[in-house]
Amino acid sequence: MAYDKFGVLTSTAYPLPTENVDTDQIIPARFLKATERKDFDINFFRDWRYNADGTPKADFPLNQEKYAGSKILVGGSNFGSGSSREHAAWSVYDFGLRCVISSAFADIFKNNCLNVGVLPVQVSVEFADKLFAAIEADPKAAIKVDLPNQTVTLVATGESESFVINGYKKGNMLNGFDDIDYLKNIEEEITVFAEKRPF
Repeated sequence: MAYDKFGVLTSTAYPLPTENVDTDQIIPARFLKATERKDFDINFFRDWRYNADGTPKADFPLNQEKYAGSKILVGGSNFGSGSSREHAAWSVYDFGLRCVISSAFADIFKNNCLNVGVLPVQVSVEFADKLFAAIEADPKAAIKVDLPNQTVTLVATGESESFVINGYKKGNMLNGFDDIDYLKNIEEEITVFAEKRPF
């Protein structure tokens, strides 16, 4: 499945400073029985977003109008810990987020995000704290994520930090490819290589 190309994203952000957010909170296990990718946006952080009667929790950042429409989520340390469920990354993308910023990610969640068109950006604890402070001071504070140059910047102050990303995954994100798209794109090269191989 191809995804929107990721180049430079400038957006406001949802703040979620809670540490050790696990995949069972991102998408509760009871929603993993689906046989098709459907309603993962609705069930994203389901138990944190909604009361038992289905009404939204007004104090949860993803429900607050002042952050509405943000394409970035700034999360606490060790974001995405827990099980390896790919559904967690699906729910991030389907909710409308293209980037998650944290000072530390669970490796499997990080890789799952890269496979489905979500850019996980790991920054220092100090820079993450600056992002949280900026969002608290101004919910409309813009953050610029520049994938080609691998930098994340607080637009208002110009403060910036670089981030690391695997070169292969970076290329896929820039082109809007998943792994299958990448292979299809080099199909001719694969065919030529295969024809040169001895039986």
